[in-house]
Amino acid sequence: MEINVIEEKKNRLSFELKGQGNTFCNILKDELWNDKHVTVATYTIKHPLLGIPFMIVETDGHKSPKQALESAAERVADKAEKLRKEAKKELK
Repeated sequence: MEINVIEEKKNRLSFELKGQGNTFCNILKDELWNDKHVTVATYTIKHPLLGIPFMIVETDGHKSPKQALESAAERVADKAEKLRKEAKKELK
């Protein structure tokens, strides 16, 4: 995965997520919405097969968009690790 920052302001971050698709972007977007300081979390893909996801994150100023993104990414990783452990335990 490659992140290409398009715009970075105090309360707004827009970037491309090269190498990802709807599945990961939806998970990340949903996790961003779990942060009470996030006011906008959305993405678009211009073409479903060839497009690069373009994501926008805005916050209320109590947390920077980068901080919100980092926190959301950590929570996604924690959930994935929990699922991996549970699957390994149950699918022996």
